[in-house]
Amino acid sequence: MNEKILPAIVAATILGAGLNAHADEMVYTPVNPSFGGNPFNSSHLLDTANVQNNYQAPSRESQSDQFMRMLQARLLSAIAGQVSDSILGEDALPTGEIVYGSQTVSWETVLDSIHITVTDSATGSITEIVIP
Repeated sequence: MNEKILPAIVAATILGAGLNAHADEMVYTPVNPSFGGNPFNSSHLLDTANVQNNYQAPSRESQSDQFMRMLQARLLSAIAGQVSDSILGEDALPTGEIVYGSQTVSWETVLDSIHITVTDSATGSITEIVIP
């Protein structure tokens, strides 16, 4: 055979082999078994969801802790009511100071406004409120 023809035959054979292509319809198969996917995927999907879950169930509060929390809220509410009555009530004082634990509430009435200062001696934080 001729040396020029042999490479051409080999190249044509290789190219001809690649021309036999086969195609099927594309069919969607869901991953989640709840929607018709493979049932063996369920444990993997559940484990993946559990790893991503940041929710922490709230801890159960005992009845005595709940009672103490509610009592403290009621007492603080009563003290806040007394403070507001002292500042804004019928017998309002022009200046004053009320101390509760580490909290000190002081106020001063100035012409057209009331200046209230809440100081926490435990943390050193100071909150100022001006009521026009």
